Amino acid sequence: MMRTSAPTAPISSSNQISTTAFSSGTAKYYRISSLVWITLLWAVIYIPGMFSPALLDDADSKHAEVAREMVLRHDWVTLYTNGIRYMEKAPLMYWSVAASFRLFGSTEWSARLPVVLWILALLYGTYWLGTRVYGERGGFFSAVVLATSLGPYLFTRFLIPDTLVGLWLLLGFGFFLRTLEENPPSRLSCWGIAVTAALAVLSKGLIGIVFPVAAIGLYLILTGNLRHLLKLRPVSSTLVFLVAAAPWHILAALHNPDQGPVRGFLWFYFINEQVLRYLNKRVPRDYDTVPLVLFWGLLVLWVLPWCVYLPQALRDVPLRFRELRSRLDRRQAANLVFLLWALVIVVFFSFSTRQEYYTLPGIPAVALLIGGWLAKESESPPASPERKAGQISSAVLFGLGAIIFTVGILVLFSSQPPAQGTDLADLLRQHPQDYALSMGHFLDLTPQAMGAFRAPLLGFSLAFLLGTGLNWFVRRRQRATAGNLALALMMVVVLTCVHTAFVTFSPILSSKPLAVAIEKHYRPGDLIVVDGEYESASTLNFYTGVPLRILHVPSSSLWYGSRFPDAPRVFETAESFALLWSGPRRVFLWSEHEQPTVLNGKPKFILTNQP
Repeated sequence: MMRTSAPTAPISSSNQISTTAFSSGTAKYYRISSLVWITLLWAVIYIPGMFSPALLDDADSKHAEVAREMVLRHDWVTLYTNGIRYMEKAPLMYWSVAASFRLFGSTEWSARLPVVLWILALLYGTYWLGTRVYGERGGFFSAVVLATSLGPYLFTRFLIPDTLVGLWLLLGFGFFLRTLEENPPSRLSCWGIAVTAALAVLSKGLIGIVFPVAAIGLYLILTGNLRHLLKLRPVSSTLVFLVAAAPWHILAALHNPDQGPVRGFLWFYFINEQVLRYLNKRVPRDYDTVPLVLFWGLLVLWVLPWCVYLPQALRDVPLRFRELRSRLDRRQAANLVFLLWALVIVVFFSFSTRQEYYTLPGIPAVALLIGGWLAKESESPPASPERKAGQISSAVLFGLGAIIFTVGILVLFSSQPPAQGTDLADLLRQHPQDYALSMGHFLDLTPQAMGAFRAPLLGFSLAFLLGTGLNWFVRRRQRATAGNLALALMMVVVLTCVHTAFVTFSPILSSKPLAVAIEKHYRPGDLIVVDGEYESASTLNFYTGVPLRILHVPSSSLWYGSRFPDAPRVFETAESFALLWSGPRRVFLWSEHEQPTVLNGKPKFILTNQP
């Protein structure tokens, strides 16, 4: 049976779009079945990653530690990590992880549970919005695209709030599109925009309001409809936004005022972390960034393999002046909003420091555009331009699959399984200059090291070849929906192989094995010292529950909080550490240097001054 599409109607002040097409029993049945399939796809792809690998050093375990200390301190206002004020980030992600810890204990899977649930909510939201715009089939395809794309999977392997920001943006733009259909816009829609913007601010700071305001403003300017702003109940919506967003900021400012020469929360959070960071003038200086061309290209790459259908989807976006100033129907208006949503994000970060995952909140917009076009293709006659375009894109994707398979097989045959007992770290070649990339450590892989990944590499390569080949084959026989199913199943296998490889590589990125070793011998009064920055070994903090001392010039995320008068001692100099090492207390020294600051040893070792 065919899924039915929602009727579209011109968007104007006098025309409210009927939604009765979604109230029939058939549509309801397909919605339930689609939700079941979306949930199953989510469960197969995302639930296994809750339980392995270990939490990673840096952002992953550092953010989990913030939530753990939030529970221990019973302080849900001021964030702490390693006993030090951590005022860089907004609180919503930490609240959700801390709530999970309260319910289930401080474990790896409970740290990841909120992220997995955010993804599920994002998939449901994508299905909801896609169904409103493109019909039930378009909503289903949009959710499938998002569930099986490479980028969202990769960047939910560690604890960052960008998926949460994407969820609030999706809901906010959904409410905005409702206001274009209502005359006048309802309180629910207008206040929905305000609440989701506030939640985005509580998830990742001021970009939570900058992104929706910029995209909505650009839409209204391009369509010559700025007067619509006055219909969005600006006074009451602003009050709703402030009621939701302001209380935490006010409490954080009151709890963390200026203390002598140390500026408090307001300056550090708003000026230093929001404004100066964007202007590359943050203290301490922060220049980690992805090259601009790569940053733009990654937005497309993160939607692999579905990105081959993006050019056709973009052709459905109204961009000509005459189109923009005409009465746009529901689909045209939504396509324009989705494009602006993604563009605002990549343009905004084009003028600042940026990481690969900064585009993550824009990926749902791209998934919606692609999902809408896939539905249009599948509902088109066999000889239609959409069918032909789909076949051409599928041929291109099959060619890419053949290249990936060829490269994978060449690497497979040029590598050998490492000898039993070989440490993967011994087979890597370090490239510290690439560690500005969040995935930069994977560039350390050598042909010898690839031998440890033979099974997932073979599975990845075969799946890509067979999946893209089957998609091309069935699309040539006018079975576009079957082709989409082939790609979705292919990505289930591909992402499973990615997870397997990630688990194999994770000891390079995590100090958990060392934390476990320390716990076996730890006695009250012992010290754990990190020869480097805190983030390099932050898993020690989470897994042992013991504050770390840092043998490093004050820097990174602990630097500013350590300046407050009530902050515990964290940083050690070479001289103070030498006294500790020769003193009566046992010291565990973590190091990843070939020649640690005080002692010689192998990279990423724990050394101790006493048995």
